[in-house]
Amino acid sequence: MPSLSIERMLPADLPDVLVIERASFSMPWSRGAFLYEIEQNQVARCWVGREDGRIVGYICLWEVADELHVTNVAVHPDVRRRGIARALLQSVFARARAAGIRMVMLEVRPSNTEALTLYESFGFRVVGRRRGYYYDTGEDALVMEALVNPTEAQAPQARQEPRARSRWR
Repeated sequence: MPSLSIERMLPADLPDVLVIERASFSMPWSRGAFLYEIEQNQVARCWVGREDGRIVGYICLWEVADELHVTNVAVHPDVRRRGIARALLQSVFARARAAGIRMVMLEVRPSNTEALTLYESFGFRVVGRRRGYYYDTGEDALVMEALVNPTEAQAPQARQEPRARSRWR
């Protein structure tokens, strides 16, 4: 299996990212939405996964205070079920640990069983439901969250003040 490198998403990556996005979602993000995330949104972080120079997946998230919100993750259909999404999430969790992030959250369709299985393997648990979240089908979204350092959940900690600037851009 080729080696996967994970790098910041750049505007030049968008043609390949959009191919994956359109193949993965019934309501795909536009080029403008990705551009906004990587060029203007101060809380957004986006990375691509590359194998032999080819973009095979990506992940986008928002960092707000001591939490991350995964906003988009996808893998090219030709290379799914090879651990690429897992590697992208592992990278996010490793960066989050190093930056002192407390929790990661996301929304997912209840019908997306492959994603649910992956997220559960990272310790995500369902904490809520957004009714009618996906307007293409009216399907609800499951809100899931996972602690970055689950062993610290037992010990009470002082809540960190929100940071003005990210520690892991």
